[in-house]
Amino acid sequence: MSTKSRQSIYGASIRASAERAREARKEADRLACEAWNQRMLGYKGPAQPSPALGDALNAGYRYLEVRCLGCDTHQTVALDIVRRPKTTPIHELERYMRCKDCSQVRGYPYKRSHLVALRQTKISASDPPSTWWPGER
Repeated sequence: MSTKSRQSIYGASIRASAERAREARKEADRLACEAWNQRMLGYKGPAQPSPALGDALNAGYRYLEVRCLGCDTHQTVALDIVRRPKTTPIHELERYMRCKDCSQVRGYPYKRSHLVALRQTKISASDPPSTWWPGER
């Protein structure tokens, strides 16, 4: 049997299986990110275990919301420009986050931050920062 006949016999089923596997991975990544977000917003942590950087990007979560403990501001970090391997867990990024405003006031890098949640969009007027549950305003 030649390669061309094998391709005509099995090609469509191979492509269909690959497409189903890709969709299943995307759905699994989305559910893992949603579970992590609910744990972070509901209980304020723990941040680990967390989904990997590549899993969050695959699920459509392009931003990480971070809260500065010094000035209590919320900021978003774009995950697609983070210079770490895609297998890096999200919770390991916390130690690299620092507030620009607090660092300028203090004169040294101020690295006290807290991971809040994964987001699909940046913080804006129409999409405000996430709030802690329960009872935070």
